[in-house]
Amino acid sequence: MVQEPQDAVVKQEYVVVYARVSSSENRDNLDAQAKRMTDFCNAKGWAVAEVIKECASGLNDRRPKLQKILSEKKATKIVCEHSDRLTRFGLAYIKTLYPGEIIVVNPVVEEEADLINDFTSLVTSFCARLYGKRRSRRNTEKLIKELSK
Repeated sequence: MVQEPQDAVVKQEYVVVYARVSSSENRDNLDAQAKRMTDFCNAKGWAVAEVIKECASGLNDRRPKLQKILSEKKATKIVCEHSDRLTRFGLAYIKTLYPGEIIVVNPVVEEEADLINDFTSLVTSFCARLYGKRRSRRNTEKLIKELSK
């Protein structure tokens, strides 16, 4: 009788496609992005276990669907189209800390373009926060006015 070694157990692949757009106005792009990544995986011979689509800023670190993928740690591969679809900043940390493989299909080749994209993202994020605070202040003023009647 031949015994098989215990470390001969092969972990089953669990491939997750992650697609993200910043706003719901880009839903069509979200579906197209998910389809491109699924097609990429199929061409590589990888069976896609889950396709996760999310509408949120890449600067937002509280994206529930991405957090779920990262915290469950069951994905052996997370596939995204561009690094900024996964996160605007900190991709190296995610790659270091996540036990599975992070696959960016279209990485930025030109560092200068990457730097410009990062700068644009920062300015956009701060503008959104500023305008959001103004909108919040207007809503508060309306509420106070209504309560004063």
